[in-house]
Amino acid sequence: MVTKKIKPEPKETAEETVKAEKYYCAVGRRKTAVAQVRIYPVEKLDKGILVNDKKMDEYFPLFRLRDAVKSPIVSAGQEGKFDVSVHVAGGGINAQAEAIRLGIARALVKFDETLRKALRDRGFLTRDARVVERKKPGLLKARRAPQWAKR
Repeated sequence: MVTKKIKPEPKETAEETVKAEKYYCAVGRRKTAVAQVRIYPVEKLDKGILVNDKKMDEYFPLFRLRDAVKSPIVSAGQEGKFDVSVHVAGGGINAQAEAIRLGIARALVKFDETLRKALRDRGFLTRDARVVERKKPGLLKARRAPQWAKR
């Protein structure tokens, strides 16, 4: 008698179910911070905003940074309609918040093109291109010259 080994069917993990869902992705940048943003349309709010697998309240301790991250969704009138997953790296905490804001705004435009004007008017779709200027040789900083002494 030959016995046949039956392979158990692989169980779906929570991560695979998230991958199966439809999402809209975008990239936001500010200074040296880069944020990869995915928004998942949902009927009810499940996870809210996750930043590097942490709740946004844990990742950003300051209220103004949380408000900056949420501002594109709130101004578009879409609060509670999306779960947001963000992977952000580089820069400081303020630059990361602004990079996430740009990424969320770009993802919302991919979701619904009619939101572009409202987000553009509030400045959420404009990438802030200011970065730190490089240090030049012979100077102490980018523009700061050594102190001059007459004698």
